[in-house]
Amino acid sequence: MRVLVAGGAGYIGSHTCKALAQAGHVPIVYDSLATGHAWAVKWGPLEQGDLNDPAALGAAMRRHRPDAVINFAGLINVGESAEEPTLYYRSNVASVITLLETMRAHDVGSIVFSSSCATYGVPQRLPIVETMAQNPINPYGRSKRMAEEMLRDACAAHGLGAIALRYFNAAGADADGELGEEHDPETHLIPLVLQAALGTRRSISIFGADYETPDGTCIRDYVHVADLATAHVAALSACRGGQYSAYNLGTGQGVSINDVIGRSRAITGKAITAEAAARRPGDPASLIADASLARQALNWGPVCSDIDNIIHSAWRWMTEHRLRVAG
Repeated sequence: MRVLVAGGAGYIGSHTCKALAQAGHVPIVYDSLATGHAWAVKWGPLEQGDLNDPAALGAAMRRHRPDAVINFAGLINVGESAEEPTLYYRSNVASVITLLETMRAHDVGSIVFSSSCATYGVPQRLPIVETMAQNPINPYGRSKRMAEEMLRDACAAHGLGAIALRYFNAAGADADGELGEEHDPETHLIPLVLQAALGTRRSISIFGADYETPDGTCIRDYVHVADLATAHVAALSACRGGQYSAYNLGTGQGVSINDVIGRSRAITGKAITAEAAARRPGDPASLIADASLARQALNWGPVCSDIDNIIHSAWRWMTEHRLRVAG
């Protein structure tokens, strides 16, 4: 299968391109490189362009004639989305309109969409199941929910086959050292903690230590990026014309911020200074996935998402591979 991977030069997108190639598919990366990296494109051609540019996107589809699309393109910073909501709606919503219209014009009938547990907002109960209400509490989450609704409507109206994958907390790095997490600025907890271990960051801030959790800090469900990549490959085969589905991707295990810091100290052997800070508005105390539907429908389950393995792989990327690969 020839798969156009929008945002394929980014963190999860590049890992998925590797998994696609290993499964015998041809990934065609379509990326503006505004936040992605050309060095991360290793398993197929790169088409540089913006997803909001229908002419460039259409030209790429004419050249490569993809059988399906995986869409990772978009902005992901929750805090920034509250400050610049229209930027997020343009990047994460308007671009999906352009993508769907261009897919229809070029007879591309399947799409796997990168969504988020942020569409749920503050969960009614744990673990989170797909049938729970989607009440996002920030523009980022709302942009992902809007995109999902457009996919659902396009399936009903045009016979599109679409699967939305709602990630929990993506983390870790490629086991072979070819890829890793490279955001600027970095906002994800584990690389921030490891930057503090490395000495490139003075300390790590803990936003709220008074939550109703065992140690008072937020609990999250961390899933290895390689496990996310295999889920996208499985979802491609599960797309059916006229059908829309959404699946959670997580481990079902919660890990607190304090636990991440403690395990990082043990794994790196480094002192990591942690400082208490005020809660961030809208941070739920706990987010834990029920991924049973993905297990049943996609025959998928996490195999390398143990928190120690996640931290080990991220630390190896940061200390052994990053400068060699990324220059």
